[in-house]
Amino acid sequence: MRAGLDKDPRDVARMFDTVAARYDLTNDVLSLGRDRQWRKRVVETVAPQRGERILDLAAGTGTSSAPFAEAGAHVVPCDFSIGMLEVGKQQYPGLDFTAGDGMRLPFADGVFDAVTISFGLRNIHDPLQGLRELLRVTRPGGRVVVCEFSTPTWKPFETVYSNYLMRALPPIARAVSSNPESYVYLAESIRSWPDQRGLAIRMTEAGWGPVTWQNLTGGIVAVHRAERPQ
Repeated sequence: MRAGLDKDPRDVARMFDTVAARYDLTNDVLSLGRDRQWRKRVVETVAPQRGERILDLAAGTGTSSAPFAEAGAHVVPCDFSIGMLEVGKQQYPGLDFTAGDGMRLPFADGVFDAVTISFGLRNIHDPLQGLRELLRVTRPGGRVVVCEFSTPTWKPFETVYSNYLMRALPPIARAVSSNPESYVYLAESIRSWPDQRGLAIRMTEAGWGPVTWQNLTGGIVAVHRAERPQ
């Protein structure tokens, strides 16, 4: 059974538990290897500094968190899927994996220099509340980087991409994923997500400062950046 688009947190957590074992492999196949470049751009945009405290929300198995640790920052990978965290701890035993709900983060106010979330904001039951929680745990002047699927900037390509999501993605997922039905949900959640400007508006509503974004792979993915006002 796949989680519905109302995103009941328990359903979504269970869904990610079922795909944890082959999650990174499946993402690599479905994105044709582009996910590595997307995550590299996230690290470049966060620009981690040695000694900084960084929260990586929806970190899953920690693949997105490891580069921050390699840069000398203290990174906290946080996710609400225990299955993901268990797989991640096996792969990266040195990281401080933490279980947490994006709408009620288990951290004090203003404790992080930077916060980031990649491909997870749309899976939070209330994304606006998730953005507010990220703001709460970030120090004044700290930064947020959100990497999320978005809307292709070239209309003909948008049509091709939409067809890929709903027609090609499920069969590919059946071949490589431990729970292919979950990827039907993920495809639907991508199609229902706001475009680049729409996400920027939500971030502003949550209290973040001026928001900028950069499109990757023709707008399939967008990386948004903002700071918490002083």
